[in-house]
Amino acid sequence: MNICVVALGKIGLPLAVQFASKGHRVIGADVNEKVVELVNAGIEPFPGEHDLDVKLKQAIAAGLLSATTDTAAAVAEAEAVVVVVPLFVDAEGVPDFGWMDAATKAIAKGLKPGTLVSYETTLPVGTTRTRWAPMLAEDSGLTAGEDFHLVFSPERVLTGRVFADLRRYPKLVGGIDEASTARGVEFYEQVLDFDERNDLPQPNGVWDLGTAEASELAKLAETTYRDVNIGLANQFARFADQNGIDVKKVIEACNSQPYSHIHQPGIAVGGHCIPIYPRMYLWNDPAATVVRSAREANAAMPAYAVDLLAAAYGDLTGVNVLVLGAAYRGGVKETAFSGVYGTVEALRERGAVPYVSDPMYTAEELTAHGLPPYEGQTVTAAILQADHAEYRELSATDLPDVRVLVDGRRTTDPARWEGVRRVVIGG
Repeated sequence: MNICVVALGKIGLPLAVQFASKGHRVIGADVNEKVVELVNAGIEPFPGEHDLDVKLKQAIAAGLLSATTDTAAAVAEAEAVVVVVPLFVDAEGVPDFGWMDAATKAIAKGLKPGTLVSYETTLPVGTTRTRWAPMLAEDSGLTAGEDFHLVFSPERVLTGRVFADLRRYPKLVGGIDEASTARGVEFYEQVLDFDERNDLPQPNGVWDLGTAEASELAKLAETTYRDVNIGLANQFARFADQNGIDVKKVIEACNSQPYSHIHQPGIAVGGHCIPIYPRMYLWNDPAATVVRSAREANAAMPAYAVDLLAAAYGDLTGVNVLVLGAAYRGGVKETAFSGVYGTVEALRERGAVPYVSDPMYTAEELTAHGLPPYEGQTVTAAILQADHAEYRELSATDLPDVRVLVDGRRTTDPARWEGVRRVVIGG
């Protein structure tokens, strides 16, 4: 099968490599000439994705993967097109479809009868049917559901472990009609492998959700659930702080019962998904008060961590404070909607002088992200924002002037911080 993957980013490129590993001929299309050049040379354009380097080189050497900036030409050679173009949204979840619209119009120019088009980028419910179907039809002269098949099949993977997650989780597919859905299921069964899982209500594999709308909602629902759950955990943590209770022990006790699945509280919820998709859901369903309240609760946590620091340290005016971690998640070099920004802002509002360090970022990179880099300045307080593995070994001797540490992720070893007041969220 000839397949075109549109956008060779942190999800699209591993997908293209996965499809090629199954023996299919894959053309990756991307507007970034440098990315195309690196892929064609067998060089991964971004670090950190497990096994991508090896698998990419194998696919290129086998002649099964190539890249181009000409999306229309790549689509014209394909029987299936998988779209993983970024959808940008603002802090309120309002989508900016600019890049996806441009990609869709380019796809339409090369679209030919019989082709399957599958969108994997997370979308508001109804987008596949009401936006992409007419746009593809108008610019191609073909009729959606008659001349070509159209489905939505959300990516459900985490960067850094894409190949493992592709095997671990069912692939959800829903189309604009029964024929499209059937073709989408058939396609993904040919390009993916699945781990055996006995914990699922049906065998692991490609799951038919019936409609594009059901598939779109499934992605929004599973990520919104996590945000709501974390919001609840953060509410419990704040109450525990007020009453001298260790919320970690409480959550462990609750989760020993099979109907309780309380997540862990913490300083921030970051990344491209969890803080954004609930807002996207609210764009569809503005009356969802539970979702809105949870998002507000989680967005307030960086400021709450600074409040904890002030309560333990005292007046923060003029105090140099080190924020440990720019990344939104430990071990991932990504600052998308990271809690570092809210933490730095809250420190400044308190009159403190914040600095940021992160083992994955240079001082120049931090500056480029609008963050003040830590370059050895004397700091007397610290807030841990990202749960990097390196911070488990961090100790008071590494920051000898620090009097108070707020560990927003419960990552540090308390035995290494003797003589320092160490505060955690939730007791």
